Amino acid sequence: MLVILLKFCSILIKLMSNITNMKLSYKKKLIYCPILHQKQDFIVKLFILFLIIILCHFKLYSQGLIDYEGSIKPILDKHCVSCHQKGSIAPFALDNWEDVNSRAIMIGAVTTSKYMPPWRADTSFQHYKNENYLDQAEINLIKKWIEGGKEKGKAPRKKSGLAKAQKNLAPIAKTISIGFNQPFVVEGDNREEFRFFHLPSKVSTDQYIQSIEFIPGNKGLVHHSRIMIDTTNEISGIDGLSEEDTAILKFQTKPLADPFLFGWVPGNNKIQFPKGIGKRFYANSDFIVNVHYAPSPIKMKDSSSIKIEFSNDSIEREAQTLTLTENNIANQPFVLPPNKKSTFFMRSPVLRDSISLISIMPHMHLLGQSFKAYAITPNGEIINLVNVPQWDFNWQTTYTFKQLTPLPKGSVIYAQGVYDNTIDNPLNPHHPPKVIQYGWGSKDEMMNLVIYYVSYKNGDEKVLL
Repeated sequence: MLVILLKFCSILIKLMSNITNMKLSYKKKLIYCPILHQKQDFIVKLFILFLIIILCHFKLYSQGLIDYEGSIKPILDKHCVSCHQKGSIAPFALDNWEDVNSRAIMIGAVTTSKYMPPWRADTSFQHYKNENYLDQAEINLIKKWIEGGKEKGKAPRKKSGLAKAQKNLAPIAKTISIGFNQPFVVEGDNREEFRFFHLPSKVSTDQYIQSIEFIPGNKGLVHHSRIMIDTTNEISGIDGLSEEDTAILKFQTKPLADPFLFGWVPGNNKIQFPKGIGKRFYANSDFIVNVHYAPSPIKMKDSSSIKIEFSNDSIEREAQTLTLTENNIANQPFVLPPNKKSTFFMRSPVLRDSISLISIMPHMHLLGQSFKAYAITPNGEIINLVNVPQWDFNWQTTYTFKQLTPLPKGSVIYAQGVYDNTIDNPLNPHHPPKVIQYGWGSKDEMMNLVIYYVSYKNGDEKVLL
């Protein structure tokens, strides 16, 4: 089609040239010929029309060119590479042509089914700053690229200068990385392990935490972790102890300054507080880390660590933690009978002061099916917080709101969790099903809701996170 159009344009140009020569010849003889003027005007208009058609064709043609460098790489960089790169939690990289090309069919399958990238919260219920899912146009583009032969294309010229600055992040004064005192050894007896580790901070002055990150040393072994803060300096003896060891009971009587600073699971890689907001960390505090290790048939080691960034900026507002636990369940007891689906309802105490929410993280185990949380204000307004209609134990996330989300004084936070303790639940670890109660082990159950917040200030509704 393009060749025909170009040939036709060539003929038009020749005709115009001939008519122009004839017009000049007549001018020399001082003879006016209106027919030639009319023909020339007609051919000019025809030429312009076909030129427009050609330009439109080129535009459509160029839009149809889908290659890795220009079309696919930007999608993967935005949605996938944060996990799929060397040294991160994913089992393979997607930050280069070779790996993407070799896994293209799989990429097409998991994106078309919306299995990847994993995003579990319902965005029609509430929106978040850290939303990460492919829209239908991106899914279709990947599909067309695969069907079109997986063209690599040429890498676009890199733009000079620095990337767009993240103005809402505070400057970092100090970063500490603290690892285990010694590698932990999993014996390889196919048993789950739940261990406590004591990590002294050696930070001599009060600081404000800007970001928190847990870095699993053995990504195939570490299932999840929980970071706590101890200011008593009396829990160091818990280091390396199992949850099953009765010796931990004397340490659990000590009050923790923060019983849930951060929870890590795949997909919940880092908490970053916005500029002007920080989590207080008292001098000489210790970190207590509880790590869940998956069963392993072979002897393996783990040397996980935590990374804390302290703010170098003046902190105007201190981040606080509000945690709803099984103790907040209204329809006690928290017991899941066998061969039955159960629904539990949580209710927070009435808020004594107005607060503004930063983020929210629900938590359940293998029997969990769905989790929904919302708040009701004193005047009856319902504020949606989070809805996970299909719970995924293996991909749990701290959902950061797009802007501070105020809850006025007198509000109450409600949550609903649905559990399936039947044989129809493929993730049920017990066959036949048995009575399940509260416990930190993945074969037990939990129902938690962890919220970061600050005290309310006028105008918080407009503060972007």
